[in-house]
Amino acid sequence: MLEIGQKAPDFTLPGVDGAEHSLADLLARHQAVVVIFSCNHCPYVRAWEDRMIAIQRDYADRGVVLVAINPNDAVKYPEDDFESMKKRAAERGFNFLYLRDESQEVARAYGATHTPHAFLLDASGTLRYRGAIDDNYSDPDAVEFSYLRDALDAVLAGRDPERAVTDAVGCTVKWK
Repeated sequence: MLEIGQKAPDFTLPGVDGAEHSLADLLARHQAVVVIFSCNHCPYVRAWEDRMIAIQRDYADRGVVLVAINPNDAVKYPEDDFESMKKRAAERGFNFLYLRDESQEVARAYGATHTPHAFLLDASGTLRYRGAIDDNYSDPDAVEFSYLRDALDAVLAGRDPERAVTDAVGCTVKWK
């Protein structure tokens, strides 16, 4: 698993927007990149989707880009295939990048275990936070700790996050 302080492995993956996106290009244009391993079918991901949209909206003007990457086996889970990803992104109005990791190489390189599983990278591509988006997937109004937002605020202010690692909560990645 990618550890705090390590450089994140580069990737180039296709997006639902029809373009290829690389980590190197994203880092060159942003102060921070949030990589969230995600999917279409997991109820945890679905519960956090609005918060993912809100994070992208709230932090875009501060140089942050959120990138959701779906690594799930689309043979066993056809609702996670690329065409279904395009449909879900359009229906839900995703304002963040949604990429397909068909080979699952990126998920393995990062050590993703769940969907969602967040990895916050600073402008140099160094991992600064890894784990859950916040502490309450089922009720946004009951969130006590906004782990990812707190980590973003710290990194953008030039500080280390108070909590650099939390447990990812969600469905397991569906490996081939």
